[in-house]
Amino acid sequence: MTKIGYWDLLTSNAKFRRLWSASVISMLGEWFNTIALFLLIFQYTDSEFLLGILFTVRMLCFAFLQPISGLLADRMNRKHIMLWTNLLQMVLALGFLAVDGPEDIPWMLGLSGVMMLLHGAYVTAERAALPNIVSKEELATANALDAASWSTALCLGAMLGGIVVEYFGTDAAFIIDACTFLLGAILLAPLTIPQTYDKDLSGPLFRTAFTNIRKGWTRIAKEARLLRIVFAKASWNIAGGGLAGVFLVIAGSNLDGFGVALGFGLFFFARGIGTGTGPILARKFLTNQEKWPLLIGVLVMISGFFYFFVGFTLGMNLWLTVFLVMLAHSASGANWVLSTILTQMWVEDEIRGRVFSIDMLIMSLTFSLSSASAGFLLEKDYLTLQNGFQVFALLMIVSGFVFTLWKPGNSMQAS
Repeated sequence: MTKIGYWDLLTSNAKFRRLWSASVISMLGEWFNTIALFLLIFQYTDSEFLLGILFTVRMLCFAFLQPISGLLADRMNRKHIMLWTNLLQMVLALGFLAVDGPEDIPWMLGLSGVMMLLHGAYVTAERAALPNIVSKEELATANALDAASWSTALCLGAMLGGIVVEYFGTDAAFIIDACTFLLGAILLAPLTIPQTYDKDLSGPLFRTAFTNIRKGWTRIAKEARLLRIVFAKASWNIAGGGLAGVFLVIAGSNLDGFGVALGFGLFFFARGIGTGTGPILARKFLTNQEKWPLLIGVLVMISGFFYFFVGFTLGMNLWLTVFLVMLAHSASGANWVLSTILTQMWVEDEIRGRVFSIDMLIMSLTFSLSSASAGFLLEKDYLTLQNGFQVFALLMIVSGFVFTLWKPGNSMQAS
């Protein structure tokens, strides 16, 4: 990876600085929102299964329009997509203020799903746009900074969100969330992003949609190394959805001496520290790009290894549990950023949005399956919290091992 400094990148590249600032602010508010939703589910239903359903709905909606999101990111102005999705999410965030009882839970789930649908469009456009505003030499640093910033937003947003919800209520968290989307939109408004358009995308959107979406799948299928890499995030999420999205939340709600919201915030703070340090360490030490595809699978196994021991430490030593969660997500954060950089490097600008949408589609479907399964198994007492961590951690280790055994054939060279 390039050794360009984070501060150097932020001070020398005004476009990246503006895009990065908008993303960080919006992500910060998103975690206020998430902690508030957790509390409403426990307050009105006390159901582990509904917690899994929340994550399932969110990730399925994130996945649902990914093929269309990818097409739009290649066909339309990516800045405009990010701007309008922020403004729409600002309005929708205020809709949670109407949730006032268990009868409003379906409304809450649906509203959360629509926001994730818009978030999916934002993320796809942002990932596709990044290589257009940073040089190839800056790409690794930009991705590492982006991942570390996501993690910082998770740390601060989850912890501050827990404090706000605990002491000021969920409505305050939803209002703050709406304000962060507005501020993100204001930062994006003056931004200009260069973009190369595929001439085949001309013509009526709906009449040509299927053909153009299929080109994204074709681009992936004809390059064996790329086909493998689009499953990199899914290899972690097939178990990580249950571990981070359900078991970790339940564990946080049961901490002695903490309020429910603060318990959520503590474990998500640890998760954020891990996912932030992982990409920074990867940028410093994992400098041989030829080894990245193999290391991605190894990192999944390492994450599962640490999560396995989380099951043993529950209720015994809180701070050891927090430390293990940090280590597990340090490995997962490195997995995420390495696979993202490889995709950005290998795929042409005019089709990059469609390729990233398929990457996000596969990832979110596996997360949804994992979180729904975890919530169901806990609700029906097929698993306890402790052996749930261990079973899903073993699944993660197996998934990472399978990924390392996947040897792609001859690869075309991306132009």
